[in-house]
Amino acid sequence: MTAQRESIREPVATAAPDEAATAVETLRASVTGDLMDIVVDLTAGDGCRLRDLRDGTEYLDMTMFFSSAPLGHGHPALRDPEFEAALLAASRVKPSNPDFATVEQARFAETFRRVVGDPQLPLLFFIDGGALAVENALKVAFDWKTKMNARAGVPVRGSRVLHLERAFHGRSGYTLSLTNTDPVKIRDYPMFDWPRIPSPAIEPGRRWEVDGLLPEETAALDAARAALHRYGREIACFVYEPVQGEGGDRHLRPRFLQAVQELCQEHDVLTVADEVQTGGLAGCPWAYQELGLQPDLVAFGKRMQVCGIMGGRRVLEIPDNAFREASRISSTWGGNLVDMVRATRILRTIENENLFAHSRRMGALLLAELNSLVADFPELLQHPRARGLMGAISFRRPEHRDQAIAVARERHRTLFLPSGPDSLRFRPPLTVQATEIGEAVQALRKTLAELDA
Repeated sequence: MTAQRESIREPVATAAPDEAATAVETLRASVTGDLMDIVVDLTAGDGCRLRDLRDGTEYLDMTMFFSSAPLGHGHPALRDPEFEAALLAASRVKPSNPDFATVEQARFAETFRRVVGDPQLPLLFFIDGGALAVENALKVAFDWKTKMNARAGVPVRGSRVLHLERAFHGRSGYTLSLTNTDPVKIRDYPMFDWPRIPSPAIEPGRRWEVDGLLPEETAALDAARAALHRYGREIACFVYEPVQGEGGDRHLRPRFLQAVQELCQEHDVLTVADEVQTGGLAGCPWAYQELGLQPDLVAFGKRMQVCGIMGGRRVLEIPDNAFREASRISSTWGGNLVDMVRATRILRTIENENLFAHSRRMGALLLAELNSLVADFPELLQHPRARGLMGAISFRRPEHRDQAIAVARERHRTLFLPSGPDSLRFRPPLTVQATEIGEAVQALRKTLAELDA
C-alpha cells in the first residue's frame, strides 16, 4: 500500500490564539533563525498540506522541514493512541542512551537495522545533529588510520580529510573545514587546511551515460592522486555526498565516485558517505546503494529522525576501532529517546506501506514534470534533475529563483526551498501522491508565467 490518506481525528488546540499571533515576533526578538512568516499547526496538516495556526491558511509543502518529515503532515500512523502513549512515556525523562538501556532504544536499533541497515555496516552510533554525525565519522577514521599506520610501523597520525568542492558537511568543529558552499557559513572561523579536489558534477543527460571518465572527472581524480602523494599516510578518509544538496543538488556520476573509492582502497583511506540529506530520499534506503558504492562509514540524519553513523567494512580491520574502544566517541544522550520512538514508527510505516518503491514511482513522475516545466520555460529554467524524490531545477538568473520562491509562497501558497546559488529544490515526503506533485508543479508554472510576464 502507498500512503493514501485516511481520515484523522479532529485536531486539539495546543496554543491560545494570542500565542499563535505573536509567535513569529517573539522568536525573532531573541532567537537566532531565518523564520518564514508561518506558525505551524502541529495538530493539523494532511500529506503535503501544512496549516498556519494563526488563520488556518494551508500551504502545499515541498520542503518538509528541510526534508526531515518523511511521512508528511498528519499521517495516521503518527496520530494513533498507542503511538502517542509511547511518545509520552519516552518524554517524561531523557536518559543517557549510551549508558542506560531502554526497550525503546533497543526497539529502534532493531527496526533501523531491519528496514534501512546494511549487513556490511553492522556498527551503529547515535547522536543529535547531522554535523555531529559527520564529525564522529571523521573521528572514527582518524582513529582507524592512526592505528593502521602504527600497525605498519609508521608513527604518523591520520589527521587529514580528502573532500570535494561545493560540499556541505555541517557547521561544527571538523566539519567547518569541509563545508565550502555559502561563504557566510564559514567566514572568519579557524579551519584546517585539508585537501580539497574539484567536484565534477554532471547534469543528467547524454553525457551522464558516457563510458569511462569524462575529462573533468579525470582531472578531479588526478587531484585526488596528487593529494594522496603529497600527504600520504596523513589522509584518513575521503568524505562525499552522493548528491551535493546544499551545494545545488549537484549529481556526481557513479563512475567517478567508484574510481575515487578504488583509489582510497589502494591507499588505506576510508570512504565516508554523508547521507544526511540523501538518506531515505533517493528511492531506496541509501543513495550509495543506487550508485554501486561500498562506503566504510555512512553518516545519517534528517528523515531518520535520529542522527548517527553506520560503520563496518575496513573499519573492522582494527578490532579496537573507535566504535568498540570505550569513550572514543560518545555523548551524554546519544540521540533522543523521543526521536527514537518516532523513528521506530516511521521506519515501520515505510516498511509496511512499501514507501521506498512508492517514492521511486513518484520520483519518476516528478522528473517528468520538471522536464516538462523546463521545456515550457527555457528562457528561465534549465537542468531538471532528480534522484528519487530529491528533485531540482536551475534558474538561468539567480534573482529569478529567489523571486519565484517568494511568489509561490505568497500568491500560490506553495513552499519551496533554494538549493545552491541558482536552484530550487523539491523535497516532498515519501508518501507524496501524484496529485500533490501535479499541484506543486502547476503552482510553480503559474509563478513562472507571472515572472515571465
